[in-house]
Amino acid sequence: MATYTVTLTGASGAAYGLKLLHYLVNKGHTMYVAISGDGLSILRDETGLHLTGSAKDVQVALEKHLGAQEGQVRYFDEHTMYAPIASGSAKVDAMVVIPCSMKTLAAMANGYASNLIERAADVMIKEKRKLIVVPRETPLSAIHLKNMLTLAELGCHLIPAMPAFYHHPKTIEDMTDFIVGRVLDSMGIENDLVPRWQS
Repeated sequence: MATYTVTLTGASGAAYGLKLLHYLVNKGHTMYVAISGDGLSILRDETGLHLTGSAKDVQVALEKHLGAQEGQVRYFDEHTMYAPIASGSAKVDAMVVIPCSMKTLAAMANGYASNLIERAADVMIKEKRKLIVVPRETPLSAIHLKNMLTLAELGCHLIPAMPAFYHHPKTIEDMTDFIVGRVLDSMGIENDLVPRWQS
């Protein structure tokens, strides 16, 4: 099994991050998780999952919600820099920022590592490891596009939250699965969440 970092930031689309966590935990992978303060608020507003208290409290609640084995999920507050993912010496197979706010996008594109999420992304970039970013904003300004181009030129995978309709989605979950499936494809993880195009 692999080790992944999954982070949620302050953009709409918390369901994407939660679905990815569910899928990876269910497949037995080890997870490092960090959620920004705004990300926690949006998670509560959009999914009903209310995570409060200390980092340990959040970890326990998250493990219970995800059905994770003890030690499978390690949660860290965004303000700590003592987490393993703040160092290049930590072995992480890939990192996903899902959803990614424009604030976090700008920080990552410009090396401004002011919190753990941004620092963990900075580590992935400098170590030339897989960093997948799921931006969630519309419309996009030239600033947003330039920051995305900067990350793409650094080798990051950008998967904007733009669900398709060729598979005739019937529910919000169908649309969520489409984006998460594309993320899993980018991670090299087999999945049947994405309807494969049939000519």
